[in-house]
Amino acid sequence: MNYNAQSTVVRSQQSVLATNKLLRSTYSLLAMTLVFSAVTAGLSIAFNLPHPGLIITLVGYFGLLFLTTKLRNSVWGIASVFALTGFMGLTLGPIINAYLGLPNGSEIVMQALGGTGIIFLALSAYAVKSEKDFSFMGGFLMVGILVAFLAGLGAFFFEMPGLSLAVSAMFVLLMSGLILYETSQIIHGGETNYIMATVTLYVSIYNLFTSLLHLLGAMSSDD
Repeated sequence: MNYNAQSTVVRSQQSVLATNKLLRSTYSLLAMTLVFSAVTAGLSIAFNLPHPGLIITLVGYFGLLFLTTKLRNSVWGIASVFALTGFMGLTLGPIINAYLGLPNGSEIVMQALGGTGIIFLALSAYAVKSEKDFSFMGGFLMVGILVAFLAGLGAFFFEMPGLSLAVSAMFVLLMSGLILYETSQIIHGGETNYIMATVTLYVSIYNLFTSLLHLLGAMSSDD
């Protein structure tokens, strides 16, 4: 009885240590990739680089995502993460540049940036502190993201601004849910690879920021 109790305590302590280590590794890598992505976005803005276009962006994103997934258990996985986030930063620069060209563009960009930071920190802190299991959201999020992605493609190709705004609003909700879900997965052992956890959180932040930019820009133009 005593041996079993001690063994259970030891396993519990090891589990907590492993979870804390995974959280530290994930947020450390996430912070570094966000900084690197900001640098590449800044270079894109400084040199006024054109946007590569939807097709190149999607091919680059999914190609690098596939590469990162394949290399997630090796040191090359880290290099792949930086390649992915650096590329996404390059695609973000022209988007930010377009908003900065608006009369109140700087304010829109800062509001979107601040809103993204507040949402991410608040949801991450809630998931960590509450220790609630949000794994039940997995199926809903997968279907929702697929539907929103296809709707976004439809809005782009058929030039439907109303649908595009609706998709941005959907992505704000979906990415917020994905932050809760992925953080919960880290805490409860559903995700044990810090490289993949970093990629999921980075993509959530990227899409959350661009969606807020679109919504805030639309509201500003209405004013």
